[in-house]
Amino acid sequence: MWRGLAAAVMVGVVCAVVGCFVVLRGLAFFGDALSHAVLPGVAVAYLLGGAQGPLFWGALGASVLTALGIGAVSGKQRLSEDTAIGVIFAGALALGIALISTIRSYSVDLTHILFGNILAITNGDLLRIGLFGGGVLLVIAALFKELVAVAFDPIHAATLRLPGEALRYLLLVLIAVTVVVALQTVGAGLMTAMLITPAATGYLLARRLPRMLAIAVGVGVFSGIVGLYLSYYVAVASGAAIVLVATACFGLAWAGVQLRGRA
Repeated sequence: MWRGLAAAVMVGVVCAVVGCFVVLRGLAFFGDALSHAVLPGVAVAYLLGGAQGPLFWGALGASVLTALGIGAVSGKQRLSEDTAIGVIFAGALALGIALISTIRSYSVDLTHILFGNILAITNGDLLRIGLFGGGVLLVIAALFKELVAVAFDPIHAATLRLPGEALRYLLLVLIAVTVVVALQTVGAGLMTAMLITPAATGYLLARRLPRMLAIAVGVGVFSGIVGLYLSYYVAVASGAAIVLVATACFGLAWAGVQLRGRA
């Protein structure tokens, strides 16, 4: 339970911070695509080593490669970013399903990839979440002004001679790493909610980015802790409980904004 709480807090912070950039850049579909595109990497890792195989590294490799592929296809071609996401996401998902379907026991051994299992997190999992999640936060802190400039106004960022294309690829990779870091807590099916919902709540309630980040982190951490306790006492899936709490926070924020607007 303590490991689950620690993982929930760390994932809540990382997803909220990265999610703010996802919301500002309109990359919600991108996060959803990556959460499902990890399946080929997970399947390959499982085929190589079974349930004890390098599932995390397989998921990480597949996620980063998919992010770079989407960036390459949408960068210099006439295809829009959402079109590139749709094409590569569908192909990666189909490949993952095809590989997983060859594993007879996949329904038992790989269920936690789809739905999450935060209470099964080991000390090794916790260490990886801390290292990679902390790495993501350090990169964002070091390049915060540059990432903000590219997220809000790419044209202005270009006039400042910022490496816009490199920063775009960097943000895609950071989202990919965040997706894999949070995978075991809520699973691939609900991963998008952890990226989008806390950040969207902050977006509703704040007019400045620092306040948006603070609200998003607060919602992410609160949802992780309360959702985990609810899952324990109500006997429901932990990932679903965490996402439902985050959704309830968003609903309250939306209702408050609507009421304030009518006052």
